Amino acid sequence: MNQKIYIIHENDEWTNHLTKRLEELGYPYESWFLNEGMVDLTKEPPKGVFYNRMSASSHTRNHHYAPELAGAVIDWLEYHGRKVFNGSNALRLELSKVKQYVALEKAGIKIPRTIAAVGKTQIVQAAKDLNLFPFIIKHNRAGKGLGVQLFQSIESLELFIQTIEFEDSRDGITLVQEYIQSPTGSITRAEFINKKYLYSVRVKTDDGFELCPADVCQIGDAFCPTSQNSETEMKFKIIDNPHLDLIKKYEQFLIDANIDVAGIEFIEDELGNTYTYDVNTNTNYNPDAEAEKDVYAMLELAKFLGENLT
Repeated sequence: MNQKIYIIHENDEWTNHLTKRLEELGYPYESWFLNEGMVDLTKEPPKGVFYNRMSASSHTRNHHYAPELAGAVIDWLEYHGRKVFNGSNALRLELSKVKQYVALEKAGIKIPRTIAAVGKTQIVQAAKDLNLFPFIIKHNRAGKGLGVQLFQSIESLELFIQTIEFEDSRDGITLVQEYIQSPTGSITRAEFINKKYLYSVRVKTDDGFELCPADVCQIGDAFCPTSQNSETEMKFKIIDNPHLDLIKKYEQFLIDANIDVAGIEFIEDELGNTYTYDVNTNTNYNPDAEAEKDVYAMLELAKFLGENLT
């Protein structure tokens, strides 16, 4: 075996779990940390397997142009016929929830009612046009639940967007969205590797909206918990997913969108209707939940990448 697995990313903490598994399995790899760099278009890229883990929230780590650099690298790789998992279209959807929602609706997957707006006046008008209470706003280019705020009225939104707490999305697009109330106070994330369903994890949302399941979330991120919700119930728990038809739709969606690895999040209302609101192509996994069920997504991902080496 003379080829490597190349990992395209901008966050070592989110990547170490994968590289440890690759080392356990004996697969050669190389980390491409793309905070800064160059793409020499006059040269051919190395041969091997390339896996994109670029994040839409890179700017929160001062890696402001990492996705743009990753996009240039991936275009270069694809032009030369290299095998890229989570390639250019996956990155395109990672960086825009609007693009995600259009693709989801095209696949027949229900999303919350959403209006995209640029400008404070337009955000307020979008909320008036939505005319659903309560409602939320969030960033179009996000990750980690960036910009998510819940409002009970137009007046509270008008006050908020004039404060220093209001922050534009990295791309300037704010989404005004129907708020779906979960009777169980939870959301579900379905995990997929090689476009195939692996497992679902229930995430308790009592503390807020930022729902990062990894064990590397910063302590200061109040809504990115990884330990226990209480003494008796874990915040992250792998469950049997009863929505088998939805899982099939997700698998077809991933095939059509050419996304190889993803966590897709949905919420269920009191009538049992499901609403899909996020496609995370840089998905992380909660170690406590996996240990309880003895299933390890990073191990499965490492096997998948290694099996594609020639």
